[in-house]
Amino acid sequence: MNSSTDDLRALATTSLKKKAAFKSYLFVWGVVSALLVVIWFFASPGALFWPGFGIAGMGLAAVFIWWDAYGPNTGITEADIDAEVERMKKKP
Repeated sequence: MNSSTDDLRALATTSLKKKAAFKSYLFVWGVVSALLVVIWFFASPGALFWPGFGIAGMGLAAVFIWWDAYGPNTGITEADIDAEVERMKKKP
């Protein structure tokens, strides 16, 4: 295999790991959310639904984890590196 094939395999492996991590996070989010709701139900039914804060916080985190796993993969190209080197050369 050549270097570009190895690089593509490394990127694909990283992408698959991120997608698997996102799916695992969704499972954990569901379990933790259910646990918080059960605790709220038995400890303070009828009171402020405080598990909503944890559920919402984990939901916000899920959005960012999804974006990392499934969002646009801009990546760093050779052209990006060359442009950065040129920009750094111009700096005093």
